[in-house]
Amino acid sequence: MSAPAPTLRQGRISIRPIRLRDARVLETELAANRSWLRRWEATNPSGSINFDTRSSIRSLLANSRAGAGVPFVVEYDGQFAGQLNVSSIAYGSLSSATIGYWVSERFAGLGITPAAVALATDFCFFSLGLHRMEICIRPENVASLRVVEKLGFRYEGLRRRYIHIDGDWRDHFCFALTVDELPQGVMRRWLDGRVPASAATVPAADRALAQSPLRLGG
Repeated sequence: MSAPAPTLRQGRISIRPIRLRDARVLETELAANRSWLRRWEATNPSGSINFDTRSSIRSLLANSRAGAGVPFVVEYDGQFAGQLNVSSIAYGSLSSATIGYWVSERFAGLGITPAAVALATDFCFFSLGLHRMEICIRPENVASLRVVEKLGFRYEGLRRRYIHIDGDWRDHFCFALTVDELPQGVMRRWLDGRVPASAATVPAADRALAQSPLRLGG
């Protein structure tokens, strides 16, 4: 997608394209939420790297211009509340993408994340023409698991040692939706209270497996 995404709103919550001038407030929020976010942050398996917010935003914007991602800022009453990134966009026979997000601790519990995810998913389905949206979540991340439960993302399976997070390879539960499952959209189904109660249920066997170490080597 060469043009930036529009600002999308639901009540007091909105998502808008990230801008280079967001670097200062982004840096401030990340510093203030260091302990809150550390457990869920992607890390470099080759060692620590210096994180530069302006370089990070430039990379996100370049990815967006190439059509491979859509980087959003999440706002609540116009205040910077977090980030949501649509990444790994593929068109053609796959027509899919992945969603990742974080919200500042001071905005937790306000329903911001499910609204932001619903807005972004509907945008990808009905404006970008994608067929499938995926969210992968660490088994320990109870707050994020509640997001997919609220929105009815369907559980698809356990991915062992999938992403390097907080210094090690971590298991993730995978959830997804396809546009043909809900032609009315994610937001409309959620607001109407028609989300299937068991869609995001993780089988007990997968929960147990995620708590056990993966045997490596022979």
